Amino acid sequence: MEFVIHSLLHAAKDCLKMLPFLFIAYLLMEILENSTSHKAEHAIKKAGVFGPFIGAVLGAVPQCGFSVAAANLYSGRIVSIGVLAAVFISTSDEAVPILLANPKHFGKILLLIATKVVLGIIAGYLFEFLFTKTPLAKLAKPVVEDVHGHEHESCHSCKHSHGKMWKSVVLHTLSTWLFIFAITAGLNMIIEAVGLEGTKTIFLGNSIFQPVVAALIGFIPNCASSVFLTGLYAEGALSFGSVIAGLCTGAGVGMLVLFKANKSVKQNLTIAGLLYAFSCVVGVILHIIGI
Repeated sequence: MEFVIHSLLHAAKDCLKMLPFLFIAYLLMEILENSTSHKAEHAIKKAGVFGPFIGAVLGAVPQCGFSVAAANLYSGRIVSIGVLAAVFISTSDEAVPILLANPKHFGKILLLIATKVVLGIIAGYLFEFLFTKTPLAKLAKPVVEDVHGHEHESCHSCKHSHGKMWKSVVLHTLSTWLFIFAITAGLNMIIEAVGLEGTKTIFLGNSIFQPVVAALIGFIPNCASSVFLTGLYAEGALSFGSVIAGLCTGAGVGMLVLFKANKSVKQNLTIAGLLYAFSCVVGVILHIIGI
């Protein structure tokens, strides 16, 4: 019992330091989203050949808002599959605010964002090629649905509750903080019990299969996966390549919205499979390089 209490107190001490940084991060993001979201969606729709590039840049904005928008827009064929892939790959959901909340990890933020944007651009144009120049092109032509008839899907953390920005910021800050606290406490218990090296072993240590497992965890349709993966990375239990692999498949609830809004299950499964394969390959490469 003393062991558990010690782990909880240690987690609370570390996480309380993050709280003001987390609040500021979400406040800035809320302001950014309120002022640019409609313009950004319009830019994606009119981007043409530059769609995957713009999608990757906009997808890098924290939280899952753009991945949800991309899934809805793609289901109505307003944007191409390349834009969808670019947004999904570049989205990192809660990873950036978590790193922002911990000053010692500031230096890793730009590297993570830049890597995700570059990978999003590559994936976007790769998907455009695969679904236009290969047999997969047949799969890209299901019946077009009226996207305007769909309710605009969103997770509870992405909705603006009757324009009450402050309420949204506080709720998002507290919910993410609780996730961080729970995961930090759990990691502390594991590290206290088996040590940091033992923790790395549990998550396959320096094995090239670590990114493969991380990419599977990323598919969990919730911000918990990005919080979990980023927490492991911050504690040194995951390599940079592994956290990138997990965050590339972790598009918040974007994938869930795609399966609900896009009626071609076969196509959805193909997209998910290709995203997983892409994430695993780049994750393993980055893991081997040792960035």
